[in-house]
This record gives sequence, C-alpha cells and structure tokens, in this order.
Amino acid sequence: MKKLLWWQTGACGGDSLAILSATAPSLEHLVIAHDVELLWHPSLSHQGAGYLRRLLAAIAAGEEALDILCIEGSIVTAPQGTGLNDSWHGRAKKDIVLELAARSGTVVAMGTCAAFGGVHAAPPNPSDCLGLQFTGAQPGGLLPPAWRSQSGLPVVNVAGCPAHPHAMTQTLAWLAADLPLELDRLNRPAMHFSQVVHQGCTRNEYHEYDVEETEFGGRACLFFNLGCQGPLTQAVCNSDLWNGRSSKTRAGVPCFGCTAPNFPKDTDLFATEKIGELPVRLPLGVERPRYMAYKNLARDAAPPRVRDKKMEP
Repeated sequence: MKKLLWWQTGACGGDSLAILSATAPSLEHLVIAHDVELLWHPSLSHQGAGYLRRLLAAIAAGEEALDILCIEGSIVTAPQGTGLNDSWHGRAKKDIVLELAARSGTVVAMGTCAAFGGVHAAPPNPSDCLGLQFTGAQPGGLLPPAWRSQSGLPVVNVAGCPAHPHAMTQTLAWLAADLPLELDRLNRPAMHFSQVVHQGCTRNEYHEYDVEETEFGGRACLFFNLGCQGPLTQAVCNSDLWNGRSSKTRAGVPCFGCTAPNFPKDTDLFATEKIGELPVRLPLGVERPRYMAYKNLARDAAPPRVRDKKMEP
C-alpha cells in the first residue's frame, strides 16, 4: 500500500476540485483498486487539526511512511524569505513542505502553481511565490535543480490550471504501481505532455486552411487573432475531454497555455501577439518561412464549406 498526503500551499483549490471529476481512474478507484491510503487531504479528510499535527510530526520523525506527497499551490516565500504570509499554526508552509519532501518517496506538484509558480507568481508577484523545483521556466524553486526524492525522481510536475483530472489520477496510479515514469524536460509526465492541445481540436481544419476568427462566437480557428495557445501547448485537453464532454476550444474559448511554465502571460490572453501581421509564436516544430508560405496557399485552396464556415462545430 502506498501512503499519500496532499498539502495545500498558496492555492485556489482548483486541482482538488478537478480531481473529483476524474473517471479513469476516479479518485475512489485510485484509492481502492490501486491500493493507496489517503493520509490527509485538506478538503476530503474529516480529522481535525490535532490529528494532522500528530501526523506531520510522525512523518518528520520517520515513524510514519510517506510514499507520495502531493503539493497544490504556489510556494509563498514572503515576507523576506520567511514564508509566514502562508502559515499553518505559526509555521511557514514552505518549511513544512521541505520537511515532508525530505521524507517522501515521490513529490508531485499538482497544478502549474506548484510546478512553476503559476498565477500567484505572475508580475508583480507580491508574495514572492515560486514553484517547487522551477521558477517559471528556470530550474530551481523551493528545491534546487539537483534535488531528488527518495525514489530518485525530481518533483513530478503535473501542470495545468487546474491540472487535467486524468493527468493527476493516472500519474498517481502509475507511481502507486512502481512503474517507471518518463518525464519531459520540464519534469512533466511525458504520457500526458507529449501532444499539443491542437490535436483533437474541432477547429483544426479551419486552422489548416487559414480560416481564422477575428471575434468570438464563430467556428473557425482562434490561433491567428484571438490568442489561442493550442498549437503551442502540450496537454491532453482535446484528446481526453474534460468530464468526457468538452474543452476550452470546443466551448469557443482560446487555450491559454496553462500547462506552460510561463503561464499566465503578462499580456492580453485574448489577443495574438504579432509583429505586423505575423504571429510572434508559431505552432511547435514549425519553421516561420515555410509556415507563412503554406498558410497563404492553404487559404486559396480552402473548399467553400470551410471558407464559409459551414462545417459542423
């Protein structure tokens, strides 16, 4: 049996809420079928503060095993590095995280805030927030880049705002089974971060033929003008639909790139950054000269049903 503790730092609780909608596996199935004991969760556990205080002390003393430590939320270090702006019973939560991480088999950052700093670390970052082992895209956060847990892994970054439910439960099931976990260069589980949100998007054919929206409410592509980060963002949102039903782009909202270390951008989320008429950032793996030449040709080749936006949504 693997023993799991979920600790919240500077968080909105979105990852805790999201994981409740997982179905493959569900949180209940994770606990029962994958033999996971949930030692503590701030919203799901019924025990009081006294129990938690004793539990933390037992883990710190090595008297209670901790196989998986899940951290939800940015690491608050203000004021002046003390972390006391985010404390629990007089102790900075960042110090509790350090204590627990030293005893944990594996540490998992649940959500972009825990992984990279996220929303709370966005400029001007008044609480001096950072991620567990990254500060934005730069290695090194609360923990140094070379830090490894007792299993030999760095912090596993299950990024997202919130993280995808199945990225969370499947990663935890994988760890509970002691299976080797392949990570990408940002220490995200490769099985959930090796494709882009663009894959599976219902607006793909519009994108390929350069039929782009200039205002919201239409069926065409949102990338060229309305800020969609789908072709740049690695996540499973359109191949593993949220609640089995939808995604941002299917609902007509651009992907904001919430699994990336630079999320949220310090610019307008609903506009594509351009120099002249050309987007500054192009889809992953695309060369600018070839992309622009292709798009011009594709626009001319678009069939009437695409050009007139009469495809089914």
